[in-house]
Amino acid sequence: MMNEQKKRTKDEKTRFSPVPTNRIWTIPNVISFLRIASIVLIAWLIWFSQPDHPDYLIWSLIVLSLSAASDGLDGYIARRFNQVTLLGQLLDPIADRMLIILTGIALCLANVIPWWMMLLIVARDATMLVLVLVLSDHHYGPLPVHFVGKTGTFMLMCAIPVLIISATLRSLNLYYAVHCFGLALYWWGIGLYWVAGVIYLMQGIRLLKADKVAKKAGIPLSREVGERA
Repeated sequence: MMNEQKKRTKDEKTRFSPVPTNRIWTIPNVISFLRIASIVLIAWLIWFSQPDHPDYLIWSLIVLSLSAASDGLDGYIARRFNQVTLLGQLLDPIADRMLIILTGIALCLANVIPWWMMLLIVARDATMLVLVLVLSDHHYGPLPVHFVGKTGTFMLMCAIPVLIISATLRSLNLYYAVHCFGLALYWWGIGLYWVAGVIYLMQGIRLLKADKVAKKAGIPLSREVGERA
């Protein structure tokens, strides 16, 4: 009886924690591809909403809601049906970055947020890209995810629908309050985004220093660090 329970527990762990494969055309990956396509559509709808098509903003919110729902769905299906893939693990963070950057640019073009706010986000991501390339050149994997980075990304994603909603209320008295709330969320998101960036930079510098010391001493180092967000 005890052996059967242990076997069942082991099977369940294996079932819900599958090893990533090199498959491409899985249901979760197709959902991720559709999510990426929906992000492009969301940005397009926001961009072309002003001033002739304000109804496009409503459609962008609808598509954004469906895209957000698919974000959790693909991960659940991948884990539930042993369809976790290396490509899928790449597509998810790519989709998150695309959502933040493309919708941010579209909101700037629609005069919802100032360009300098978007430039702060792009500058941070560009800095992180350089860090990843430098670490990769030293044969290190991506840095582990930090909760500050997750929180910053979450706040930016929460700010996006609030700012879109505020754009639909421009002719109403409620516009100013909603818009200020959206900008506040965006500000906090950018701040945490950069705090996480500084944390990642410090981690990267420590790794590079340790690598330099280890090379001088002839000590091999483990290169698999984790994932960064």
